[in-house]
Amino acid sequence: MRKIVYGLLATVMVALVGCVTINVYFPEAAAQKAADQFIGTVLDNAGKPVPKSDTPPPPAKPGPSAMLLDLLVPAAYAGDAPNIRIQNATTESIRQRMQSRFQGGLGDLFKSGAVGFTHDGMVAVRDASKVPLSQRAQVNATVAEENRDRAALYREVASANGHPEWEAQIRATFAKGWIERAPAGWYYQDAAGAWKRK
Repeated sequence: MRKIVYGLLATVMVALVGCVTINVYFPEAAAQKAADQFIGTVLDNAGKPVPKSDTPPPPAKPGPSAMLLDLLVPAAYAGDAPNIRIQNATTESIRQRMQSRFQGGLGDLFKSGAVGFTHDGMVAVRDASKVPLSQRAQVNATVAEENRDRAALYREVASANGHPEWEAQIRATFAKGWIERAPAGWYYQDAAGAWKRK
C-alpha cells in the first residue's frame, strides 16, 4: 500500500513540476523610458536638418535612442534575453523617415490641427478643412506612410526583443508617449476616441 501511495505521490509531483511555466512579464516602466527616448529623437529634432545619404550609415555607437532593447529588458533578465539590439537597419530607417516627415511638413499639420495622434499610437487626419483641397491627397499619403512606419516600428521592437506577443503593449506604451510628448496645441484622441487639444 505504501508503494502505491509513494508512486502516486511521485506521479503527482512530476505532473505538477511539468505544469510550471515561466511568465515573462512586460517591463512597462523600461518600455516607457525607451519609447520616450525614441519619441524625443523624432519630435525634439524634427526642426533640425536630416542628413541625406544614399549609403546606409555605419554601425552606430549605442546612444540613447539606440538602446531600446537594453531598456526594455531589465538587467536581471539580461542573461536570459537574446543579445539583440533594437537599433538595427529597420528601426534606424524608420526613425529617420519619421523625423524627416515631421520636419518636412507633418509637424506643421499637427500645429494647424489638421492631424492628431490617435489613442492607438497612430496618426489621423482630424480636420481636412485645415488643408487646401489641392494638398489633401498628399496629406492623406503622408499620414498613411507615417502609420505604416509606426506599425512596423511597434512590430520590430516586439520582435527584436524576442517577444512578438508584446506588440500590443509596446503600441500602447508608444501611444501614451506620443501624446505626453506632444507640444501644447496639438490634438490627440482620448481612450474613447474623442479629439482633445493639449
